[in-house]
Amino acid sequence: MTLDVLADADEAAARAAEAAGVTLVTGDTKVVPKGAADGLYITTSGVGIIAAGRSLSAASVRPGDKVLLSGTLADHGMAVMLARGDLGIEADIESDTAPVAAMVEAVLAAAPHTRWMRDPTRGGLGTVANELAAGAGVAVIIDEEALPVSPLVQGACDLLGIDPIYVACEGKFAAVVPADEADAALAALRAHPLGGAACVIGEIREEPAAVVALRNAFGGTRIVDMLVGDPLPRIC
Repeated sequence: MTLDVLADADEAAARAAEAAGVTLVTGDTKVVPKGAADGLYITTSGVGIIAAGRSLSAASVRPGDKVLLSGTLADHGMAVMLARGDLGIEADIESDTAPVAAMVEAVLAAAPHTRWMRDPTRGGLGTVANELAAGAGVAVIIDEEALPVSPLVQGACDLLGIDPIYVACEGKFAAVVPADEADAALAALRAHPLGGAACVIGEIREEPAAVVALRNAFGGTRIVDMLVGDPLPRIC
């Protein structure tokens, strides 16, 4: 590992920290023999303060609430898959890695009774929706037509036989807000530079309890099960 590479990594970290509004105060690096991993490991820890009166949990979710997504699905997972594998697929797909703190704060300001939030990383939206349904004992009904997936990502998923609802995102989050605050929350997301593709993707219902269902344009539904295994190599 050369000093130039280390300097470039430090500069990139500094730019990312500035964009996220955080301060890097310490870190730990580990250099391994060539061929073992052939790179640099950087370990970080986050320390923050939860504002007084702020409580987000599955237990707060109620039937009638709306489910929002801050942007397109599956960009990160498919970008990593195409970069790693010799799949013969050429597509200009970029990772969605980005800080979400500013968007989160915008939603909480616009929808002060926001119930729950999660980032759909490993296992994607399908997995976190199942965790929500199980934790709250409710049904999470997702509109298939509302899911924002870019044409390039959808095409790559189709070729590989992968459902984008299970593919990881790194710069997006899902949120559950009361129905009467959904429009304000959505407007706040879309006003942010990273939230232009934000949308309402579904709703919370009382029955069937602890179930995630995907509703199609024809009124039919299919169950979205918890992901078993992982369609992609570990990416984070």
